[in-house]
Amino acid sequence: MNLISPRGYCAGVDRAIETVDRLLEERGAPVYVRGEIVHNQYVVRTLAEKGAVFVDTPEEVPEGSVIVLSAHGSAPDIYERCAARELEVIDATCPLVSKVHAEVRRYAGKGATVLLVGHLDHDEVIGTRGEAPDRVIVVEDVEQAEVVEVPDPDNVALTTQTTLSLDDTAEIIAVLKRRFPALQSPASSDICYATQNRQDAVKATVEMTEAELVLVVGSQNSSNSQRLVEVARAGGAESYLIDGVDDLDPSWLDDHPRVALTAGASAPEVLVREVLDYLETRGYCRKGNEVPTDEGVVFALPPQVR
Repeated sequence: MNLISPRGYCAGVDRAIETVDRLLEERGAPVYVRGEIVHNQYVVRTLAEKGAVFVDTPEEVPEGSVIVLSAHGSAPDIYERCAARELEVIDATCPLVSKVHAEVRRYAGKGATVLLVGHLDHDEVIGTRGEAPDRVIVVEDVEQAEVVEVPDPDNVALTTQTTLSLDDTAEIIAVLKRRFPALQSPASSDICYATQNRQDAVKATVEMTEAELVLVVGSQNSSNSQRLVEVARAGGAESYLIDGVDDLDPSWLDDHPRVALTAGASAPEVLVREVLDYLETRGYCRKGNEVPTDEGVVFALPPQVR
């Protein structure tokens, strides 16, 4: 059984969770959070038990209270609605998501149509699109890339959701560049370092160890976790996304002596350890990297909780 690294929390997730934790410690409960702070059921449940109150809209928060905006980013109208209720906004948006928001504002400000590669119903895409809803078109797959139309093909730009599959995104972008030779794009990829590193690690592990089964710890609404499953399957392994050890079907292990274990960027290491303990009871020997991640990336906390 091979422990894949890097795995688990990225810097943006770590920052968001610590923001809520510090507020609970310093100001006490309740602390209101718009949306799931990160896409992991265990994290949300644990913070709720400490006193975090998760809401869908600013209007659910008492006037004058504190509200934390989730790591996935929020549209400008959310900030306006918070201001109307005189809420103290503590922004836990991942800085890499904020980068994409800034790109959309910059391109749209120049009159460009922005093609946003991503999943239409994902929280990150909803927030990013809100920066310029009349100028952003979401492209979800190659088929849409082949048919999407823009008002001015000479003034079109590209951005992407940060948590996508690198390979799938490359295919979509190749189509868009072929169809729109004037396509403007950021100097650096929008796909975040953690997403890329975790996907690369899964690819390498499947190839080098010939892993037959890859278990990915993460919640079903975690885009980057879903992409890890897809990457493992593309490499020829069976793969399943599990919230924790209770979701692990023992029959998956039948006739699979080579198993690998990883976790999405919003999944805590404690859940990985529970799965690892179970695998050891099934006779698997622990190999790989005990350290979840050593990527050397740290994001400063919001100023209100530093």
